[in-house]
Amino acid sequence: MQKHYLVTGASSGIGYKTSEILAQNNSRVIVIARTESALKELESSFPDQIKALALDITDEKSVDEIIHYLTDEGRKLDGIVHNAGLLIAKPFKELTQQDWQRQLDVNLLAPVLITRKLLDHLNKNAHILNISSMGGYMGSSKFPGLSAYSASKGALSILTECLTAELSDSDIKCNCLCLGAVQTEMLETAFPGMQAPVSADEMGGYVADFLMNGHKFYNGKILPVALADPS
Repeated sequence: MQKHYLVTGASSGIGYKTSEILAQNNSRVIVIARTESALKELESSFPDQIKALALDITDEKSVDEIIHYLTDEGRKLDGIVHNAGLLIAKPFKELTQQDWQRQLDVNLLAPVLITRKLLDHLNKNAHILNISSMGGYMGSSKFPGLSAYSASKGALSILTECLTAELSDSDIKCNCLCLGAVQTEMLETAFPGMQAPVSADEMGGYVADFLMNGHKFYNGKILPVALADPS
């Protein structure tokens, strides 16, 4: 039976590759980001598998568009990848209240909003996969300039455990992958010149496989995915 997934932050990097591999495995995928052109490129490459929705995941009315699409199609989801993220690299002293709010809005509150709104649109044994960071993994090395980012990702990790407890009677699985440094546009923008040991394509392949199969072996787990101990 064909599976149906949703991937946020799908216009580039890990989310783009994750969506591509899911489609190559004959899954239907709703891809979400604010950059419509890249989403349309994905959709045109897999017209029978991918549906592009350009929207702001922090806006509740925009998220309702996902529900309208699922309702019109008469479909439910087998998994969600909360991949969209924002990284503001600033010393703690220079971070404004607006910086903190933006980090929390994208990295924590958007997954909360989407998950809450779509709970009734998930199939039995669906898999909610949160993409966190080694910066949000307890006991990992922390680095200057990433306090807001790491705190928001740490909250996403704990949300995973809370959702597992809340959804235990619904047969919905929830896991969290805490990624180390990956060569993405977000990393390059925040840390120009830095070379990560893992490409976005490689990590996208791992995330896609974990979404499809990881919930058969894990539930409520916060798993580090790093070659060393970077944030």
